[in-house]
Amino acid sequence: MEEIKKMLAQTDDIASGLRLLTEEFPGKVAFSTSFGQEDQVIADIIWRNNLPIRVFTLDTGRLFQETYDLIDLTRARYKQEIEIFFPDTAAVERLVREKGVNSFYDSVENRKECCYVRKVVPLNRALEGVKVWITGLRAEQSDNRLGMEALELDEQRQLLKYNPLIEWTYSDVLAHLDKHNVPYNRLHDKGFISIGCAPCTRAIEPGEHPRAGRWWWETSKKECGLHSHNTQQEQIIQQPEASR
Repeated sequence: MEEIKKMLAQTDDIASGLRLLTEEFPGKVAFSTSFGQEDQVIADIIWRNNLPIRVFTLDTGRLFQETYDLIDLTRARYKQEIEIFFPDTAAVERLVREKGVNSFYDSVENRKECCYVRKVVPLNRALEGVKVWITGLRAEQSDNRLGMEALELDEQRQLLKYNPLIEWTYSDVLAHLDKHNVPYNRLHDKGFISIGCAPCTRAIEPGEHPRAGRWWWETSKKECGLHSHNTQQEQIIQQPEASR
């Protein structure tokens, strides 16, 4: 990994870094998008530079209509394939049958269980055979992400995780979207900065932290288990008892 880090440090821009990874790991590089502003920046860079990188997303079944609209708009704009992974039907049915449709409001444990079923399991399936996982994470998004590096080892999944925007500011993201006329989720214009599932996301008030609108009823660390900050320091969400 250290050698790859050195090589990435010598590249001139994100496109060059992504191209380097595709050359080092041909056919084994994938980008996961949730169609947030950061993810739209990376998708735009991938497709404008014709980079051979798989692009996929997770449909939890609880997304905003505006997110679905953006998926169609993005497809129409770039004429590129976007793989969509869904949660296991039986697992969702069992969760809803045993705990109800909105069990995530009842406890942090229940919310993490829902995230595990609807996000983590499909993500793990999408990343099978992948050597480099590209994300749109930025350090200033949350405390959990402050210590993340551009290139990290995801120890649980045994792959490299590349966060090319980790040092970007929100202003940097907006500037790229504007410069290249990249389509974005119209909920961003209504105060939604970090957008996830519809029942778990609200608009934020002026001055609030960007992730204050995610799982707003909780006071704990607001992550869903997809991303961990150095697995030696922070335990990744494991499969809840109810799902084993």
